[in-house]
Amino acid sequence: MLWILRFSGFFSAALVMIILSPSLQSFPPAEAIHPSNLDGHLRFPLPLSPADSLTKLSFRKSTIFRNADECGFSDHRSRGKTSVCDPSLVHVAITLDVEYLRGSVAAVHSILQHSMCPENVFFHFLVSETNLESLVRSTFPQLKFKVYYFDPEIVRSLISSSVRQALEQPLNYARNYLADLLEPCVKRVIYLDSDLVVVDDIAKLWATNLSSRIIGAPEYCHANFTKYFTADFWSEKRFSGTFRGRKPCYFNTGVMVIDLLKWRWAGYTKRIERWMEIQKSHRIYELGSLPSYLLVFAGHVAPIEHRWNQHGLGGDNVRGSCRNLHPGPVSLLHWSGSGKPWLRLDSKQPCPLDALWAPYDLYGHPP
Repeated sequence: MLWILRFSGFFSAALVMIILSPSLQSFPPAEAIHPSNLDGHLRFPLPLSPADSLTKLSFRKSTIFRNADECGFSDHRSRGKTSVCDPSLVHVAITLDVEYLRGSVAAVHSILQHSMCPENVFFHFLVSETNLESLVRSTFPQLKFKVYYFDPEIVRSLISSSVRQALEQPLNYARNYLADLLEPCVKRVIYLDSDLVVVDDIAKLWATNLSSRIIGAPEYCHANFTKYFTADFWSEKRFSGTFRGRKPCYFNTGVMVIDLLKWRWAGYTKRIERWMEIQKSHRIYELGSLPSYLLVFAGHVAPIEHRWNQHGLGGDNVRGSCRNLHPGPVSLLHWSGSGKPWLRLDSKQPCPLDALWAPYDLYGHPP
């Protein structure tokens, strides 16, 4: 019963926001983006190194969430004894960096709060800094997780300049290497960006039928697909011909279900890297890590309901303007775009829907 009651607060808040915000405009799908480093000054008044920034961060200890009776429970799943290879686990991968740690913590908190079986969720945290594990453990003492170091040098030489500096950060490309970083026994993973909250049971997303596909994601086939690539790309048949025989649709790479077995077997990391190399020499797109995924996977994506990525709530890549939800049910709220809810809340200039993120925020000391 408790896990059912957790949903009531969200839907009540969502209804209030929608009723009170008739002026919010509808919008087309936003570009897929990793949380940016923009507006960091709203949180830290002076420029700080990552180590100094970390000392300024403190999080309240999360409530301990337990499995419902329907989940079953056995001693071998108790804290400290769970094997990452346990076939009953739901695997979730999220990046951790100092600038967006607050968003990542809120995302984890939301997943636990809305899961019927929170003790069956295993988190794989991708980091390029080595001092974040203790902070996560102190915030979520019972959390099942492992930290994986991603060496920025692996991808730095492949990264091209982008429309936003945040999209050039090496950790933004760590998702390309999940099949290499995670244990071989991990056959499937849900990848999530750090600027979102889950308001439904993550097990439902985990149960996505990928069929023969490598990845699953909500697709937006009404979006203008051509805008994700340059005119030179479309004029060069050796490049644009990659979509011949496919019906490519835009999808946001901030929420994906990935079949790691198939990915490893077919070497999809190398395929993505190859397009990044072409981009370095021919400039075929402008937007970070998204286009290489479109080049490799668009037209071959297992469709997932749009409710699992209500994205674009961070506005566009420049103004970060307020936006409304897409029509329909909601299972995941995603603040892709330049406006992040914690920064807008701290600056006393929130958008109406930022109030739906706030209940999951564990930043700061207890009142």
